[in-house]
Amino acid sequence: MAHKLPALPYDFNALEPNIDAETMMIHHDRHHQAYVNNLNAGLEAYPEQQEMSALELMVNFDSLPEGLKPAVQKQGGGHVNHSMFWTIMSPDGGGEPGGLLASEINDAFGSFDEFKAAFKAAAGGVFGSGWAWLVVNSDGKLAITATANQDNPVFTEGSLPILGLDVWEHAYYLKYQNKRPDYIEAFFNVINWDQVGKYLAMIRVGEGVVAMQDWAAEKKAMLQDFLGSLTD
Repeated sequence: MAHKLPALPYDFNALEPNIDAETMMIHHDRHHQAYVNNLNAGLEAYPEQQEMSALELMVNFDSLPEGLKPAVQKQGGGHVNHSMFWTIMSPDGGGEPGGLLASEINDAFGSFDEFKAAFKAAAGGVFGSGWAWLVVNSDGKLAITATANQDNPVFTEGSLPILGLDVWEHAYYLKYQNKRPDYIEAFFNVINWDQVGKYLAMIRVGEGVVAMQDWAAEKKAMLQDFLGSLTD
């Protein structure tokens, strides 16, 4: 199975003036495509792993052949991260979340404004390249975290991301140059809170939260349903 680049759910210029069309084209068609191509290249020598999705590869990282691990961490991570990233932005985005997501944000951070300030601080504090995330952590609570390069919280800490912001320079430099805080602020104008809420709802099951520490070990099928549909 060759991994494939997912289509954008909107036109390149749909997020303007917050994110410009040229950046979106280069980011999606070149950078994300490169992660897909490099992941496929890295898998060529490993036929047993070629049928696994990028997320399955990450979940099963410890059992992978040593020679495959760098490609999965870097290229597979890039593929999974960007596949989610495109879905949590929308030309109709912005504003504030509602429903369960709003309630849990208020519970975890005190208010939406306090959440926004903490998320902006995390994104602005990433040294070099990386991501800022809103996740459901191993205690089943919403939390903010950051990862370096293309690491994903599933891989680094066993948390499940529901919102991620790419702060690699290729995500914003054409429009914002070195003004990362301006890019972060603009991101809040295009967040698709309905989709973020759907990701949270997929995690909340039954009478509470699936134990996150058991997620990878015992709930691989559910984890695959959570993000697997985004990636081949």
